[in-house]
Amino acid sequence: MKIQKGDKKLIRAWAFYDWANSAYALVISSAIFPIFFEKVTNRNGNDTLHFLGMSFKNTELYSYALALSFLIVAFLSPLLSSIADYSGNKKKFMQFYTYLGSISTMMLFFFKGPDTVWLGILFSVLASVGFWGSLVFYNAFLPEIAEYEQQDKVSAMGFAYGYVGSVLLMIFNLTMILHPEWYGITDGTLPARISFLSVGIWWIVFSQYTFYVLPDNIYEVKPPKRKGYLWEGYKQLKKVFKQLMHYPTLKRFLAAFFLYSLAAQTIFYVAGLFGSKELQLDSGKLIMTILVIQIVGIAGALGFSRISKIIGNIRALQIILLIWIGITISAYYLDKNNPHVEMQFYVLGGFVGLVMGSIQALSRSSYSKMLPEETHKHATYFSFYDFAEKIAIVLGTFSFGALEALTGSMKSAVLMMAGFFFVSMIILGTIKEKNI
Repeated sequence: MKIQKGDKKLIRAWAFYDWANSAYALVISSAIFPIFFEKVTNRNGNDTLHFLGMSFKNTELYSYALALSFLIVAFLSPLLSSIADYSGNKKKFMQFYTYLGSISTMMLFFFKGPDTVWLGILFSVLASVGFWGSLVFYNAFLPEIAEYEQQDKVSAMGFAYGYVGSVLLMIFNLTMILHPEWYGITDGTLPARISFLSVGIWWIVFSQYTFYVLPDNIYEVKPPKRKGYLWEGYKQLKKVFKQLMHYPTLKRFLAAFFLYSLAAQTIFYVAGLFGSKELQLDSGKLIMTILVIQIVGIAGALGFSRISKIIGNIRALQIILLIWIGITISAYYLDKNNPHVEMQFYVLGGFVGLVMGSIQALSRSSYSKMLPEETHKHATYFSFYDFAEKIAIVLGTFSFGALEALTGSMKSAVLMMAGFFFVSMIILGTIKEKNI
């Protein structure tokens, strides 16, 4: 029997994909894999890696790999969006990217150190492309499985499922890393590598329920016969860019958003590397810090949502950026020889969690409020918003790696991010609250 739009079973099956894939975002993108990469590619203080005939610092190479993955995603997204809009095969494409991401994640099990660094780079990039590619089609299902008035609640349900699922798997992986003897493990690299394997298996297994229940081509759409529809997403990005020139407030906001996203997202992705390499903190405690960042992030998003209702979105964003500046400057002055450096890093991690969730939530809602009322192409405008964010991450992670290569320290790169936050705060100061 065909499941109707708005059916609870259909909605649960859709949200359950968040349960399946969010472990990747936590374990691979931000917590265990970055720290593992830095540790196993550092041989007795020698952090130089040889890759494609060139020499890189290990964290520099990792930053470049991140930049490459997001560059691929940024330019694939408009193409994938067009396929999602014009094709009746969303589920098949979603399955393809899910399998690409989950299998690539499992292949990270075979990455053990400098001799296999090509495996670590190749499959971390492919896993990232699979993760973000699958989300394009996953998000496109929302208006097809939920009624308009249900969509906010259903979207939040997916977030909740993802948070619970990722934290549960993360706790299991953390016990294995902190207490390998509980599992009879003696190989120092094995706990982390098993965690990569577990994420891939978790992702591919739990996604099957989603794929089983989700409808295939619910509207019986047939791909258009006209040629060139695949490139429609790029045409729409170009069109939106031209339209933005006629909306000064929106244009200034996007400029500020681009700059602070560049800095904030870069810091989030390299926080573990910074603590591991610059401060030489214990891996298990670093992973715990990142787990705390996830939890505090929810409180931060809810807290600043209430603050914004009192003082307005722009002023709230400026306060958030001021906190970010304080975080980056404080991080620059952290000293690994300070007996209190561990506690100082944990406190900064708490502040990162506080402002990371809030800056993402307020940015999206502020942008939505600024969209011109006469347009009905909100999806197209948000496609441009996503594209801008991905390109910002590319430039941020690449510049972080390049500055570390030039100065020999990650601290200079962190301090540079304070400059981006400051400039974006000034730009936001030119926007009047009544304009949103």
